[in-house]
Amino acid sequence: MDKDQAWQVIHEERAALADMLETLTPEEWEHPSLCDDWSVRDVAAHLISAPQVSVGHMAAALVRARGSFNRAAHDDAQRLSGRPTDQIVADYRRLGSSRRLAPGTTHRDALVDVLVHTQDIAIPLGRHHQMPREAARAAAESRRNSGFPFYAKKRLAGCRLEATDIDWAAGEGALVRGPVAALLLLITGRPASLSELSGDGVPQVRRRLEVK
Repeated sequence: MDKDQAWQVIHEERAALADMLETLTPEEWEHPSLCDDWSVRDVAAHLISAPQVSVGHMAAALVRARGSFNRAAHDDAQRLSGRPTDQIVADYRRLGSSRRLAPGTTHRDALVDVLVHTQDIAIPLGRHHQMPREAARAAAESRRNSGFPFYAKKRLAGCRLEATDIDWAAGEGALVRGPVAALLLLITGRPASLSELSGDGVPQVRRRLEVK
């Protein structure tokens, strides 16, 4: 998937997420997402903040978080999510077709973010959103050997990932099979995908994700 194709998917997925967000009840906005200690509202606000973030903004957030990237992202998301929900949705309508990136990121990061964070919102709410398979394959390939923040290389060491719905496989060892969307969620550390996976490597990755 080339850069223009990736951006097309990013824009389409932002628009689809905006449509979903417009249908949420107040209770659903406050529902826990797949991200620990992040509500649906937090994830939604965080995802569309990328086209708005400056170097100075990131530096200030890191200072407030005493250098912790995860804490800075969480605290900034909570700050942004304090706005009315219609303003958050309006950001998607206004910035959904932007190609502006957060400092230090690439279009591949933006693709992974929109694919995964959309599921972080949809899955715990019982909403179904089909992840585009070609985009999921590109995202999985780009992150399967990642270190921080997903640590996929360490968690998936000794495992072979094999998609059942598209031509993609990676790694060597104990087999982990399933839809490419579920494999991408696994790569990015989401235990919610484990129920869709099979193979003798699943118990191993389950332990590594600390899921009982």
